[in-house]
Amino acid sequence: MKPSAVSTHVLDTANGIPAQGMPLEFWRMEPEPVLIRAGTTNADGRLDAPLLPPGDFAPGRYELRFDVAAYFAARGQDPGYLGTVVINVGLREGEGHYHVPLLCSPWSYSTYRGS
Repeated sequence: MKPSAVSTHVLDTANGIPAQGMPLEFWRMEPEPVLIRAGTTNADGRLDAPLLPPGDFAPGRYELRFDVAAYFAARGQDPGYLGTVVINVGLREGEGHYHVPLLCSPWSYSTYRGS
């Protein structure tokens, strides 16, 4: 079985740059919601460590909560109509690395399972 871990990367598509300073939270939703990690993205739009390293991985439902409005407001830009972008994912043991990127602007976002 491949070891499983979770990471993220945030890109500011409105400005064409990594989203440095994006506040985010990572929650395990089962059996009760528990905050696993909170942080702010670095100059590359990533966290300095995985959201969930292989040794701490447990299968289940998780949420990543990205404070897109706070990020754009801190840059002096109109935060648009997005507030907190919530991505709910189901993670399974043995599926390898889960990378959850967020591409965002004040008006839209997209995500996918990266590598």
